Amino acid sequence: MNPTGRFLLATLAGLVLAGLVHIAVVLAIPSLSESDALTKARTSEALDHAMPVYTLSTGINPAPTEAWLPIPDPSVAVGICAYNLADGPMRVSARTGALMLSLAVHGRRGAFYAVTDQAAVRGALDLVILTRAQYDEALANEDENDVSRDVRIVATEREGFVVVRVVAALPSQRQAANEAVQAVSCTIDSPTEDAAKSGG
Repeated sequence: MNPTGRFLLATLAGLVLAGLVHIAVVLAIPSLSESDALTKARTSEALDHAMPVYTLSTGINPAPTEAWLPIPDPSVAVGICAYNLADGPMRVSARTGALMLSLAVHGRRGAFYAVTDQAAVRGALDLVILTRAQYDEALANEDENDVSRDVRIVATEREGFVVVRVVAALPSQRQAANEAVQAVSCTIDSPTEDAAKSGG
Protein backbone atom coordinates (compact mmCIF):
# COMPACT_ATOMS: atom_id res chain seq x y z
CA MET A 1 0.00 0.00 0.00
CA ASN A 2 1.34 3.41 -0.91
CA PRO A 3 1.92 6.14 1.73
CA THR A 4 -1.24 8.06 0.69
CA GLY A 5 -3.39 4.97 1.12
CA ARG A 6 -1.89 4.29 4.54
CA PHE A 7 -2.52 7.88 5.60
CA LEU A 8 -6.17 7.71 4.48
CA LEU A 9 -6.64 4.37 6.24
CA ALA A 10 -5.08 5.68 9.46
CA THR A 11 -7.22 8.84 9.29
CA LEU A 12 -10.39 6.84 8.72
CA ALA A 13 -9.56 4.49 11.61
CA GLY A 14 -8.86 7.49 13.86
CA LEU A 15 -12.19 9.11 12.95
CA VAL A 16 -14.13 5.90 13.62
CA LEU A 17 -12.38 5.43 16.98
CA ALA A 18 -13.01 9.06 17.96
CA GLY A 19 -16.68 8.68 17.01
CA LEU A 20 -17.07 5.54 19.12
CA VAL A 21 -15.39 7.19 22.13
CA HIS A 22 -17.64 10.25 21.76
CA ILE A 23 -20.80 8.13 21.64
CA ALA A 24 -19.67 6.09 24.67
CA VAL A 25 -18.94 9.23 26.70
CA VAL A 26 -22.30 10.83 25.83
CA LEU A 27 -24.19 7.67 26.80
CA ALA A 28 -22.25 7.36 30.07
CA ILE A 29 -22.83 10.96 31.21
CA PRO A 30 -26.20 10.32 32.99
CA SER A 31 -24.82 7.41 35.02
CA LEU A 32 -21.51 9.12 35.83
CA SER A 33 -22.89 12.54 36.65
CA GLU A 34 -23.44 13.41 40.31
CA SER A 35 -25.43 16.52 39.48
CA ASP A 36 -28.08 15.17 37.12
CA ALA A 37 -31.75 15.86 37.82
CA LEU A 38 -32.48 12.40 39.23
CA THR A 39 -29.58 12.57 41.68
CA LYS A 40 -30.64 16.01 42.91
CA ALA A 41 -34.29 14.96 43.11
CA ARG A 42 -33.44 11.99 45.36
CA THR A 43 -33.04 14.37 48.30
CA SER A 44 -36.85 14.63 48.32
CA GLU A 45 -37.48 10.87 48.67
CA ALA A 46 -37.92 11.06 52.45
CA LEU A 47 -40.46 13.89 52.21
CA ASP A 48 -44.23 13.40 52.04
CA HIS A 49 -44.76 16.57 50.01
CA ALA A 50 -43.15 18.27 47.03
CA MET A 51 -39.72 19.74 47.71
CA PRO A 52 -39.53 23.33 46.40
CA VAL A 53 -36.95 23.69 43.64
CA TYR A 54 -37.81 27.18 42.47
CA THR A 55 -39.82 29.51 44.72
CA LEU A 56 -41.33 32.62 43.21
CA SER A 57 -40.31 36.03 44.47
CA THR A 58 -42.86 37.75 46.68
CA GLY A 59 -42.81 41.17 48.30
CA ILE A 60 -41.17 39.70 51.40
CA ASN A 61 -39.08 36.83 50.04
CA PRO A 62 -36.93 37.19 46.91
CA ALA A 63 -36.50 34.28 44.50
CA PRO A 64 -33.56 32.04 45.45
CA THR A 65 -30.29 32.77 43.68
CA GLU A 66 -29.48 29.06 43.47
CA ALA A 67 -31.97 26.91 41.59
CA TRP A 68 -30.86 23.88 39.61
CA LEU A 69 -33.24 24.57 36.75
CA PRO A 70 -31.43 25.82 33.64
CA ILE A 71 -33.57 28.94 33.15
CA PRO A 72 -36.33 29.26 35.80
CA ASP A 73 -39.52 30.93 34.60
CA PRO A 74 -40.14 33.90 36.94
CA SER A 75 -43.88 33.17 37.02
CA VAL A 76 -43.79 29.39 37.61
CA ALA A 77 -43.20 27.82 41.03
CA VAL A 78 -41.59 24.37 40.78
CA GLY A 79 -41.32 21.41 43.12
CA ILE A 80 -39.99 17.84 42.91
CA CYS A 81 -41.14 14.48 44.28
CA ALA A 82 -38.61 11.67 43.82
CA TYR A 83 -39.69 8.04 43.90
CA ASN A 84 -38.18 4.57 44.10
CA LEU A 85 -40.80 1.98 43.17
CA ALA A 86 -38.86 -0.73 45.00
CA ASP A 87 -40.52 0.75 48.11
CA GLY A 88 -44.00 0.51 46.54
CA PRO A 89 -46.17 2.58 44.20
CA MET A 90 -45.89 6.36 44.53
CA ARG A 91 -49.10 8.39 44.96
CA VAL A 92 -48.97 12.07 44.00
CA SER A 93 -52.05 14.01 45.09
CA ALA A 94 -52.82 17.65 44.33
CA ARG A 95 -55.81 19.85 45.07
CA THR A 96 -56.61 22.13 42.18
CA GLY A 97 -57.77 25.73 42.39
CA ALA A 98 -57.59 28.99 40.50
CA LEU A 99 -53.94 28.58 39.49
CA MET A 100 -52.84 26.34 36.65
CA LEU A 101 -51.05 23.24 37.91
CA SER A 102 -49.20 20.52 35.99
CA LEU A 103 -47.46 17.29 36.91
CA ALA A 104 -44.77 15.69 34.73
CA VAL A 105 -43.33 12.24 35.47
CA HIS A 106 -39.65 11.77 34.58
CA GLY A 107 -37.33 8.79 34.37
CA ARG A 108 -33.60 8.94 33.84
CA ARG A 109 -34.16 9.32 30.08
CA GLY A 110 -36.64 12.21 30.39
CA ALA A 111 -40.36 12.86 30.82
CA PHE A 112 -42.76 10.08 29.86
CA TYR A 113 -46.10 11.38 31.19
CA ALA A 114 -47.63 14.79 31.89
CA VAL A 115 -51.03 16.01 33.01
CA THR A 116 -52.60 19.36 33.95
CA ASP A 117 -55.30 20.37 36.39
CA GLN A 118 -57.81 20.05 33.54
CA ALA A 119 -57.81 16.29 34.25
CA ALA A 120 -58.82 16.81 37.91
CA VAL A 121 -61.92 15.06 39.25
CA ARG A 122 -63.86 17.09 41.85
CA GLY A 123 -60.91 19.37 42.43
CA ALA A 124 -58.41 16.55 43.01
CA LEU A 125 -55.67 15.13 40.84
CA ASP A 126 -54.27 11.73 41.90
CA LEU A 127 -51.45 10.01 40.05
CA VAL A 128 -50.24 6.57 41.07
CA ILE A 129 -46.89 5.57 39.55
CA LEU A 130 -46.26 1.81 39.44
CA THR A 131 -44.09 -0.88 37.92
CA ARG A 132 -45.80 -3.29 35.52
CA ALA A 133 -45.98 -5.94 38.26
CA GLN A 134 -47.51 -3.47 40.74
CA TYR A 135 -50.02 -2.35 38.11
CA ASP A 136 -51.08 -5.96 37.41
CA GLU A 137 -51.44 -6.59 41.15
CA ALA A 138 -53.57 -3.45 41.58
CA LEU A 139 -55.86 -4.57 38.75
CA ALA A 140 -56.19 -8.05 40.24
CA ASN A 141 -57.13 -6.65 43.67
CA GLU A 142 -59.50 -3.99 42.36
CA ASP A 143 -63.11 -4.03 43.52
CA GLU A 144 -65.36 -4.10 40.44
CA ASN A 145 -68.05 -2.16 42.31
CA ASP A 146 -65.70 0.63 43.36
CA VAL A 147 -64.29 2.45 40.33
CA SER A 148 -60.93 4.09 41.06
CA ARG A 149 -60.44 7.73 40.05
CA ASP A 150 -56.67 7.39 40.21
CA VAL A 151 -54.60 7.96 37.10
CA ARG A 152 -52.29 4.94 37.03
CA ILE A 153 -48.99 5.27 35.20
CA VAL A 154 -46.63 2.38 34.48
CA ALA A 155 -43.12 3.74 34.90
CA THR A 156 -40.35 3.00 32.44
CA GLU A 157 -37.83 2.64 35.30
CA ARG A 158 -37.98 2.01 39.05
CA GLU A 159 -36.48 5.39 39.92
CA GLY A 160 -37.64 8.80 38.79
CA PHE A 161 -39.27 12.01 39.90
CA VAL A 162 -42.38 14.10 39.40
CA VAL A 163 -42.07 17.80 38.58
CA VAL A 164 -44.85 19.98 39.98
CA ARG A 165 -45.40 23.35 38.29
CA VAL A 166 -47.86 26.04 39.37
CA VAL A 167 -48.28 29.17 37.26
CA ALA A 168 -48.77 32.59 38.87
CA ALA A 169 -50.17 34.81 36.12
CA LEU A 170 -50.13 37.86 38.41
CA PRO A 171 -47.55 38.99 41.01
CA SER A 172 -50.27 38.81 43.67
CA GLN A 173 -50.60 35.05 43.01
CA ARG A 174 -46.94 34.18 43.62
CA GLN A 175 -47.30 33.31 47.29
CA ALA A 176 -50.32 31.11 46.51
CA ALA A 177 -48.32 29.36 43.78
CA ASN A 178 -45.46 28.63 46.20
CA GLU A 179 -47.92 27.23 48.75
CA ALA A 180 -49.71 25.13 46.12
CA VAL A 181 -46.44 23.42 45.15
CA GLN A 182 -45.63 22.52 48.76
CA ALA A 183 -49.20 21.30 49.34
CA VAL A 184 -48.79 18.49 46.79
CA SER A 185 -48.65 15.17 48.62
CA CYS A 186 -46.13 12.48 47.60
CA THR A 187 -46.54 9.22 49.50
CA ILE A 188 -45.87 5.51 49.08
CA ASP A 189 -49.06 3.51 48.57
CA SER A 190 -49.28 0.45 50.80
CA PRO A 191 -51.81 -2.40 50.42
CA THR A 192 -53.33 -1.41 53.78
CA GLU A 193 -53.89 2.17 52.63
CA ASP A 194 -55.39 0.96 49.35
CA ALA A 195 -57.82 -1.28 51.19
CA ALA A 196 -58.82 1.57 53.49
CA LYS A 197 -59.41 3.87 50.52
CA SER A 198 -61.55 1.32 48.68
CA GLY A 199 -63.47 0.61 51.87
CA GLY A 200 -64.11 4.33 52.45
